[in-house]
Amino acid sequence: MIDASIDRASRHVARRAHILVLVALQAIMALEAIFLIANGEWMHVFLVIAVSASIIVPEVLRQRLGVEIPSEVQILASIFLFASLFLGEVRDFYERFWWWDIALHATAGLLLGLVGFIVAFVLNQSAQVHFRMRPMFVALFAFLFSVSLGALWEIFEFGMDEFFGLTMQKPVPGDPSGLTDTMRDLLVDTLGAALISLWGWYYLTHRRPRYVDTWVGRMLRRRSRRPR
Repeated sequence: MIDASIDRASRHVARRAHILVLVALQAIMALEAIFLIANGEWMHVFLVIAVSASIIVPEVLRQRLGVEIPSEVQILASIFLFASLFLGEVRDFYERFWWWDIALHATAGLLLGLVGFIVAFVLNQSAQVHFRMRPMFVALFAFLFSVSLGALWEIFEFGMDEFFGLTMQKPVPGDPSGLTDTMRDLLVDTLGAALISLWGWYYLTHRRPRYVDTWVGRMLRRRSRRPR
């Protein structure tokens, strides 16, 4: 009973935090969009609209299709999109702060590795899946999941630069093509993925922190309650 009460309270807090973050980010971008429209910066207007739409997609899926994504993951993903596309491109943080790109890719490696670990862990605990992965394979899945999505993000950056004239792949001294920037980003992604994968392996093979068990347990229960 106590665990159930704690579970409900933590879900309520996470849900409220997600709503607050969502409203705050949307308000900031709405104000920026008005300013950009007034100045005729239509490419940046498009970016703001794209980021705004991407952030609310999980909420729309939850309400329309009953697809539940943990509020904590949604908060981290929303902040990452806001920081990379809105602050990075629209507000020129990539140019103003040399470390912005590195910090974002390190964060992305950790976040995507965590998502990959959670996916593999939840499948491992599901009665509907008739095999079990060893901790090392769960960690390996998380690592490859994160690195693969990091590579897809670099393809996305190339597409945005190629078709919309952006500079998401930054030129560096001695290499105006952006290739060096891409490889550095992939290396940082890989490092972040490796760190979270090692943490996942340690989590599965050693004493588990109670707060992590509570969080994972909530996702397992959410999954079991979905209509079949």
